[in-house]
Amino acid sequence: MAKVKEIYAYLDSLAPFSLQMSFDNAGFLVGHGNSDVDGIMVALDITDQVIQEAWEANCQLIVSHHPIIFHPARSITDGDPTGRCLLTLAEYHIAAICAHTNLDAVAGGVNDALAQRLGLSNVQQLHQDGIDALGRPYGIGRAGEVQGYKSAGEFAVFVRDALNAQGLRLEDAGKPVRKVAVGGGACGDMLEDAAALGCDTFVTADVKYNAFLDARAMGINLIDAGHFSTEDVVCPVLADWLEKGFPELRILRSQHHKEVFSCL
Repeated sequence: MAKVKEIYAYLDSLAPFSLQMSFDNAGFLVGHGNSDVDGIMVALDITDQVIQEAWEANCQLIVSHHPIIFHPARSITDGDPTGRCLLTLAEYHIAAICAHTNLDAVAGGVNDALAQRLGLSNVQQLHQDGIDALGRPYGIGRAGEVQGYKSAGEFAVFVRDALNAQGLRLEDAGKPVRKVAVGGGACGDMLEDAAALGCDTFVTADVKYNAFLDARAMGINLIDAGHFSTEDVVCPVLADWLEKGFPELRILRSQHHKEVFSCL
């Protein structure tokens, strides 16, 4: 077995929680640090269904990307979704560690996983935010090269299938796809970073209407592939990290947490 605090320290060594953005609330958010763990559930979000799945699998810890507590709580009751989840975690004695924007930024995290899934080569940072305590550069987004796509539409179909997305939104600027920027989750405001690196295509999520207008004016193909689809790629990475760090533990990926909407 391992302690919750030992697992937190290990994840902190790979994706330092000190690198999270100022608005974020990543970290060890629920539970006792000295609690024993022999099973870990990995999921993008901590939902009622994920908690139930973890409890039925006898997991004492959930490691997620999105924080279970994001905004300050004025109360914790079963009258709202977050309060209900927190109460259930406590009642089931399940701890929660959430690696969010720190995992977005570090090498090997969300954006490297997304770049790899989409077959990018010669990958570089889209935007460098800084250097960590060990001298490692970190930043949100990646950019790299692809081959064999004559149109944005052709590449968009590949993106949809590679990410198992329910659907996507596309601004086709009429450019063949050669250099692609990626930003897992809501990174539409990084369109200018993509342009500065000479990217003809940007894949991200939660894109606002004005960003599509900007992409058209700038002549950049813009693909909104969905928040879940562009970030769920990190769950296998988290599971792999945990398996390597704690080979004696059972590491499970949630089978019930899927995209929350469908496209008609």
